[in-house]
Amino acid sequence: MAFWQYREELSLANKLRRSYYELLRDDLDQFLIQYALIDSYQNFISRQLPYPFTEKRELKPRARIPDQEHDLHNTFLLIFAEDSIPSAYKKYIRFFDENRTTKVNLMKSESVSLMGLRDRQARYLGSIHFRNFIRALLPVDYAVLIQRDPAGKSRNRYYLSHYHVRIDWPISEAAEDLARSLRYISKELYEKGEKTAEDLQRKLFEYYNQPFMSGGRRTAAIVAAQYMRRMRGITTVYVSSSASRALIRICERGVTKLVLMKFLKTEGRERVCTVQATYSLTSQARPPEDGKLRDIKSDLNWLTVGEQHILPKPGVWNYPPLPVNVIYT
Repeated sequence: MAFWQYREELSLANKLRRSYYELLRDDLDQFLIQYALIDSYQNFISRQLPYPFTEKRELKPRARIPDQEHDLHNTFLLIFAEDSIPSAYKKYIRFFDENRTTKVNLMKSESVSLMGLRDRQARYLGSIHFRNFIRALLPVDYAVLIQRDPAGKSRNRYYLSHYHVRIDWPISEAAEDLARSLRYISKELYEKGEKTAEDLQRKLFEYYNQPFMSGGRRTAAIVAAQYMRRMRGITTVYVSSSASRALIRICERGVTKLVLMKFLKTEGRERVCTVQATYSLTSQARPPEDGKLRDIKSDLNWLTVGEQHILPKPGVWNYPPLPVNVIYT
């Protein structure tokens, strides 16, 4: 059973909201591909430095990602919720009045550029100044939060409501929550011993296609994605990592990784392309059909490669993604 509702299960009002959310998410995808990947590539080119292209092996499930951080790569963590986040969630998703995107707060912050802050409507996704606004906030530490404006009851408006949002849910609780839903435990993480508890925490990272104990943003991203499953509606978590040189998207459809790769054209020239890999869950990472408790088998994979595509450049309307097979060739 899915942890989120399909369109067929929604009221007409929520179907409209889902449609609007998905349209905005499509546009946000385009912007973040540009910012995370293409702009990062230009950062290296402008410094006359070689860009650290992703290798095919790094796209395989359970792949080892180089530990090297690349300072010129744009990094961020973004949470995009379909509904308004209840205040009860503030215990672990730290969004308060002090880090709301008000002009007073932003003027006090030394780490925020003033670009795009003159327009009071700039924080709404429908504003023509939104991209300038979000560009100013993405480099700030921790996460930025986009959610539905609870004041706009008569219509669905989404806005970048908070910045400098910390994710404080413990990894052990995230692993426990996932393991319980998959029926590897009945109540608590250590009920089958320390070895099983450690395996389940490792599997949490594998479930979201990250190396065990990844860097801070990627760990925060998978913990946030697991925590937000308890919300009404769906949530999309984006994270850009300077070690993986990737834009990672976690949503109700699963995990997607987008990277830049080099391809040789027939005349011998190289071309830089955006490659998108989507991942599918194996039976080990899905709830058992009989609903019974089961034992974890840590050597079995929880993910497989689903689909692979080369994407058009951001903003190109007329061409669909091109199916490819680059990971295992």
